[in-house]
Amino acid sequence: MTTAAAVETVFRMESARIIAGVTRIVRDVGIAEELAQDALVAALEQWPVSGIPDRPGAWLMATARHRAVDLVRRKETYARKLAEVGRALEDVPPPAEPAGPDDIDDDLLRLVFTACHPVLATEARIALTLRLVGGLTTQEIARAFLASEPTVAQRVVRAKRALAKAGVPFEVPYGADREQRLASVLEVIYLIFNEGYAATAGDDFLRPSLCEDALRLARQLAALMPDEPEVHGLAALLEFQASRTAARTGPEGEPVLLAGQNRSRWNRLLIRRGLDALQRAGTGPYSLQAAIAGCHAAALRYEDTDWRAIATLYGRLVRLLPSPVVELNRAVAVSMAEGPEAALPLVDALAGEPALRSYHLLPSVRGDLLERLGRDSEARAEFERAASLTRNARERDLLLGRAAALAGLSP
Repeated sequence: MTTAAAVETVFRMESARIIAGVTRIVRDVGIAEELAQDALVAALEQWPVSGIPDRPGAWLMATARHRAVDLVRRKETYARKLAEVGRALEDVPPPAEPAGPDDIDDDLLRLVFTACHPVLATEARIALTLRLVGGLTTQEIARAFLASEPTVAQRVVRAKRALAKAGVPFEVPYGADREQRLASVLEVIYLIFNEGYAATAGDDFLRPSLCEDALRLARQLAALMPDEPEVHGLAALLEFQASRTAARTGPEGEPVLLAGQNRSRWNRLLIRRGLDALQRAGTGPYSLQAAIAGCHAAALRYEDTDWRAIATLYGRLVRLLPSPVVELNRAVAVSMAEGPEAALPLVDALAGEPALRSYHLLPSVRGDLLERLGRDSEARAEFERAASLTRNARERDLLLGRAAALAGLSP
């Protein structure tokens, strides 16, 4: 790996923590992101000469914090800022804050709640937090939103400006303010996990660091808000999904579909944690998705999966959260419970949905149904179309391999 590649990798892993730590000093997420980028540029200039430091993440954090200190010192309000940040202006970590029962003792979680301030529209909150906390690119956020890249880029820029203009503090929200931001926080954590669970683009099917960050945030949020059923629903869902990670890729990093996964590689500890969280979940959308994931976790073999229960749960989820993606997932469950002939009309009915026009899983599911019905030439065309839509190299190889198999060719 080249030094430049190492810098990019470390920054991708550490950027959220750097931005959160710097925001504590400058109290402006937009400026904090710029200072984090400045630290990245410094690493690109210095590491090829001095070598990669033993603790590259700490180096980036220290560099960004030094620049933040210099910026604060240049401001006319330095004395007031000094009183606010205390020892954060020294080259040592700030002292631990007393942890009250309602405190969020984690800068990353503080950053999530700050970016989800009600001064922003819901979609802007989510886009900004995915950018700052998840480290997602504009392209990845656009894919998660099923929106255009320019639209998402504008949301991020406007969101940072709105937070700065409103003077939103980097602080722990309490009471009604915290409740008001919770829905956006849950959706942010969910989308961050999903990007790690099935990467939008690139050579890797999984991005485990994103899954780990999202799962950690979900667990902390559950500990912080023990009486919120949907918080536990999200935590249960992510525990169940994370339990399958080791079985979702093969020796060369290629995707392994659910039917072909070695379930002995599923993490039983995470499944138990998911079951415990599910006991405290409710009937909201995350809780229903957790119940669906729990059905998969309960099946020791793929053939033992209770697809009728899953189809029923998806039916409830569609009524609660109407969405073409949920409808597509329900169609898959119906195909397993009642056969592909029952599901194909459901999938065909989604063909005109604008939000699914570039969604590769629509032709992928349709191709699977057609293959099971023996309509191989049609199925091959659908797999090829799905391959043309995905930006993930691993998924593309899988889809082209299925298409080649139906044509009797070597992948």
